[in-house]
Amino acid sequence: MDFRWSIIQGYAPLFVQGFFMTLQVAVISIIIGTILGLFLGMLRVADVKHGPWKWPFRAVRALASFYVAFFRGTPLFVQILLIHFAVMPVLIHQDNGLLISGELARTIKQNYGAFISGVVALSLNAGAYISEIFRAGIQSIDRGQTYAASSLGMGYRATMRYIVLPQAFRRMLPPLGNEAITLLKDSSLVSAIGLAELAYAARTVAGAYSRYWEPYITISVVYFTMTICLASLVSRLERKYAAPGRH
Repeated sequence: MDFRWSIIQGYAPLFVQGFFMTLQVAVISIIIGTILGLFLGMLRVADVKHGPWKWPFRAVRALASFYVAFFRGTPLFVQILLIHFAVMPVLIHQDNGLLISGELARTIKQNYGAFISGVVALSLNAGAYISEIFRAGIQSIDRGQTYAASSLGMGYRATMRYIVLPQAFRRMLPPLGNEAITLLKDSSLVSAIGLAELAYAARTVAGAYSRYWEPYITISVVYFTMTICLASLVSRLERKYAAPGRH
């Protein structure tokens, strides 16, 4: 195998740009997905048994369940294409965008269209999976602790903030770390809509030279290094927040 380093050196700026774009998309999507997942997870474990908000709340919770089922039950690649080519043009369009229209919509579409679509798709997908992680983590805490907090006069928010979530967070760290690693790797799918991240850089080099070893081995090493670093960070957090007496 004739591995030509000169090819990688010639396109080094493109790979560096792709690395930072991949990192940026992954970090933003993880943050938004975690916030969305926390909200949906708490929504799906809560319930209103009495009062005028009973049925509206259950309707909202049913919509949340459908959202989670849809994004967990369809391929991420399809979601990226659907959001970029179908959903975003309805929201951001120069002529009749529901959210943004006019010259601003044209500028956003030309300069940031693929980035916004990629972040939205990855965030929505991550939010669905993370909501299940939060839901399972919250439900794993013994209900007796919730009843004890209620008997002491603590409300639902205080109970969640000081009793349930701190304990659930320890149990959720490993699956949250796995989801972050998965999202980092899945960000390569965004290259399909033209975002200049690592996979896009490799495809550009492969197309220019009709050689595939150099570009794809290069990004494989970069992805591997990033996932190892992220896994090490999650492992350190697990040790830091481990329950007393556990190693």
